[in-house]
Amino acid sequence: MARRPTTSEISRLERASALRTMARVGPYLWPEGQPWVKRRVVLALALLALAKVIAVATPFLYKAAVDTLAGEATDPAWALGAGAVGLTVAYGMARAMTVGFQQLRDGIFARVTQRALRSLALETFQHIHALSLRYHITRKTGGLSRIIERGVKGVEFLLRFMLFSVGPLILELTLVAIIFYTVFDVWYLAIVVGTILLYVQFTFKVTEWRVKIRKQMNDQDTDANQKAIDSLLNFETVKYFGAEAREAERYDAAMAGYEEAAIKTSQSLAILNFGQSVLITAGLVGVMILAAMGVQAGELTVGDFVMVNAYMMQITQPLNFLGTVYREIRQSLVDMGEMFDLLEQPAEVTDKPDAPALRVNGGAVQLDNVVFGYEAARPILKGVSIDVPAGGSVALVGPSGSGKSTIGRLLFRFYDVNGGALRIDGQDVRDVTQTSLHDAIGVVPQDTVLFNDTVFYNIAYGRPEATRAEIEAAARAAKIHDFIVSLPEGYDTKVGERGLKLSGGEKQRVGIARTLLKNPPILLLDEATSALDSETEREIQAELKAMGQGRTVLTIAHRLSTIVDADEIVVLENGEVAERGRHDDLLARGGRYASMWTRQQSEEEDDAA
Repeated sequence: MARRPTTSEISRLERASALRTMARVGPYLWPEGQPWVKRRVVLALALLALAKVIAVATPFLYKAAVDTLAGEATDPAWALGAGAVGLTVAYGMARAMTVGFQQLRDGIFARVTQRALRSLALETFQHIHALSLRYHITRKTGGLSRIIERGVKGVEFLLRFMLFSVGPLILELTLVAIIFYTVFDVWYLAIVVGTILLYVQFTFKVTEWRVKIRKQMNDQDTDANQKAIDSLLNFETVKYFGAEAREAERYDAAMAGYEEAAIKTSQSLAILNFGQSVLITAGLVGVMILAAMGVQAGELTVGDFVMVNAYMMQITQPLNFLGTVYREIRQSLVDMGEMFDLLEQPAEVTDKPDAPALRVNGGAVQLDNVVFGYEAARPILKGVSIDVPAGGSVALVGPSGSGKSTIGRLLFRFYDVNGGALRIDGQDVRDVTQTSLHDAIGVVPQDTVLFNDTVFYNIAYGRPEATRAEIEAAARAAKIHDFIVSLPEGYDTKVGERGLKLSGGEKQRVGIARTLLKNPPILLLDEATSALDSETEREIQAELKAMGQGRTVLTIAHRLSTIVDADEIVVLENGEVAERGRHDDLLARGGRYASMWTRQQSEEEDDAA
């Protein structure tokens, strides 16, 4: 049995993770080649220091005004000359300048923060798209979106509060401690330092406890969000099985866990606030007693008494936020750590250094003894060799699990082959850029998934720079233009999430139009009509046939009647080529293909009857 890490080892790992995360944020705050960002950071820090110096000096004006009013003012000379009213005005101006410099600092730093967030969000988004299909199949979209959302918010919080809360707080406490030691005596300093140390220790201990509760709350929140998104994406399935109550129970069970953790969070916050109040009040009373005794002994003025109180009240406010800031920083580091873990997730399929673009001369596709398995222990393709000549058409048929769709994924390079090679016009797909490879291949899948946008946007997705005339021409070729213009909003009609407002045939035609607009030299039809009814299939089959003219076509088929005109039919079974040839030749051979054809014809006759 593996040894569980000790508490000290866990703490050390957490510290290392936090340092790594903060090191990752640094370049966004101080980027190379962008001097304007650095200038803003330096200016913001300078304004921060200036605001704190003025804030710490402000109680001296308060003291001088009180002493002047009490008739005890003897020095400094500037206080005598200003008078009580002048000192009061100066006090108000100092407070206003403190706030003004803080706001100016925030305004200057805002562009730095937003640039960093935008850069980080873009990098994360691009990296997620660069990850393999294998990764996206195993991840839950709802949980992934929450990791990104919380990670970006964590960066924003860290940039704002680490620089403008923790740093200024340390500076202000240091300045106040120096003033207490130099203006009063060491006992004032001892009480203030002792109070702060006890306060910080108590705050951190309780906050550590709260962070664990908060993590439970986040986990429950992520779980509930995943269940909600999964249920909504499968809305029709839920309806088919009358499972609304069941889905509600699953969601409510996840929310019940969140509710319990949220209650503990609120209760722990009450404990934290009360403990902080007791400690800070004890420190305040302690220094006020010393000051009162000094006034009674004639060693201090009433103004000194007021100044001591002003300083204690001044440091109380930022200290009160320390627990919240510390907890949020800890949580931000956890959230950011998850996001940076995602960014460090290696892409399974990458371009070789200086890989050239694919040069398509005719679009010939060759599978040369291809071996592949999603898992090492379970091979899918076991030495498959197929040649699709330029402008030719080859159909892949076979039972489920024989490797038909896997070949399509390898062609598009969602995965790399484990053995052998897959070439286009003699070029190994692993040696060329993925962008150029994807540009050369058009795919019409079994279920066309559309974006929750307009029909126009979904067709234009094939080639965004296309003109409206070209988009309408593609729609006409796909026999969908007349239907689109009959809609109340025409091409501006929203199709709904995943295209749910359109029928299966309409979605498929939009998908065909999109691929026609892309105009690729190689076409992959991945069971493009198997999800449609027979009548719609016959209509769309004619459009797919016209679409394949002049292109290299690789068809993955379930219904054999759709591929009888293919130049070659390859029958796959258990990851190997069982038969190959034209339709008539395979029927005459009386082998695996012939038995599949006979069975399907019988099934279709039974359905018709």
